Order: sequence, then structure tokens, then C-alpha cells
Amino acid sequence: MTQTTLSNSVANLPLETKVNAPPRRRPRRVNLSVLLSVAVLVVMTAAVLLADVLTPHRPEAINLRARLAPPLTLPEYPLGTDATGRDVLTRILHGGRVSLMVGVVSTLIGLALGTLLGVISGYFRGWLDEFIMYLVDVQLALPFVLLAVAVALVLGRSLPVLIGLAAISTWSLYARVIRGEVLSLREREFIVAARSLGARDGYIMLRHMLPNLAGPLLVLGTLSVGRIILLESGLSFLGIGVQPPTPSWGGMINDGRDYLSSAWWLATLPGIALMLLVLAVGTLGDWLRDRLDVAVS
Repeated sequence: MTQTTLSNSVANLPLETKVNAPPRRRPRRVNLSVLLSVAVLVVMTAAVLLADVLTPHRPEAINLRARLAPPLTLPEYPLGTDATGRDVLTRILHGGRVSLMVGVVSTLIGLALGTLLGVISGYFRGWLDEFIMYLVDVQLALPFVLLAVAVALVLGRSLPVLIGLAAISTWSLYARVIRGEVLSLREREFIVAARSLGARDGYIMLRHMLPNLAGPLLVLGTLSVGRIILLESGLSFLGIGVQPPTPSWGGMINDGRDYLSSAWWLATLPGIALMLLVLAVGTLGDWLRDRLDVAVS
């Protein structure tokens, strides 16, 4: 075959046969809702951490002369005052500090406990797996509000008790999800190879299991922070959470429900703060779940 004939044959081939160009990557679009959620989280976290600097008042300071002042009517109380003259803005910021602390600390405790039990359950299997999963089923079957009331009556209503209750309410979810991931990982080639080379179980779980569980743990932790903040607010609303004079969003909503017709800002403003924080955390958690392709039941 001559050179001219070969050139004509190549020219007659379809474009896909002649050129195997790599597909172009589409530029990633910036998710506006995620950016707004991150901005809300950064601003609210900075505000609650700097509450003592941003507001000149103390959350328990009473000024009966300025009681039930509407927002934007007094320069020293931009968001108004409550029935005893306490600054609403100061109490919202300090209440947000409590909510964030309960959400983050409880998530870390529950995540550590659930991950430990989930890894042990999925890796060793057998009677240990059945026992741990039985504990998970028992915990899920218990009515949590009744359990919280009973624990509060026995141990008292304090912040450490509230953190412990919130951690107990979430560890079972972590344990069940992590167990499912470990059941899949333990049959992978690199785990089988490490086991055949004589690696100890503790080394395999720490060196090979946990790094591959980072994605599910990050997603679970992010989604649970918002859930625990709502739980803390609900318990405080019922009177078994954070106790006065320590401010909390749930307690502020409970105090303001009797003034909805005359002083709407008492319950509405902390409710808006609670909604924005939980919505921002949930949006960020959903985005992480989609990006990391994690199935959370």
C-alpha cells in the first residue's frame, strides 16, 4: 500500500478513531448555598466566641426600667430586652456558645464511642458483634425524652449531664454505620494481605481501617452537630436542659412564648438564630455527603 493510499484511508476514518483526546473537565460550579452556609457558620461561631467583646452587658444583668423594650428602640439594647430587662442580643450570643459547645463536645464523644464499638463489632464479628448490635437496638428502642427526664431527676440538671445525654443519643447511629463500612473493608485485598503478613488486629484497625473511615466519620459528625443542637434546645425548652441563669436558645424560646402577642422578639429572634445555625450545618453536611459519596442511613 502506497503512502498516498494510506493517507486517504486514515482521512476517511471517523473522528473518534483518529483522535482519542481526553475529555475536557468542566469547571466546578460554586455552590452558593454551601458558601452561604460556611459564611453563616463562620460569622455565628466568631460572634458567640467573642460575645464578651461584642456586647457590654452580662446575660444575667437585669434592668427593670428597660424591660420589654422592642428592638432598635434603645441604643444600648439593639435587639430589645426581655421581661426582666435583660439584653436579648447578649443572651442570644451566650446561648449560642452553649449550643455550639454541647453540639461539638457531644458529637465528639458519641463519635468516638460509636466508632470504637462499630469497628470492634464489624471486625471481630461473632458473639461480640451480636452483643453490640443488641445494645444498639436497645438504645434505639428507648424513648429518649423519658430517659432524659429520669437521668435529670437522678443526676441533676446540669451542662455535663446534658452533654452526656446528647452523646448517648447519637452513638448508636455511628456504631451501625461504621460497622457496615468495616464489614466491607475487612474483605478488601489490602486488609487480607495485611492479615496474611501477620499484622496484629489493633494495627490493622488503626493503620488501615480508620483512614478509610475518615469520610463517613466527617459526614456523620457534621450532620449530627445540627441534630444535637436541636436536641439541646428541645430539652431546654422542656426545662430539663440548661438551667437559668445560664442562657440557652431553647430556654429563651420557652420564656418568650407567653409574650408572642406583645413582645414577639423574645421567642422569634433566638428561634431565627437556631434555624440559621442548624440549616447551615445541615447544608454543609449534605454537601459533604454528596462529595464524599457516603451513604448515611
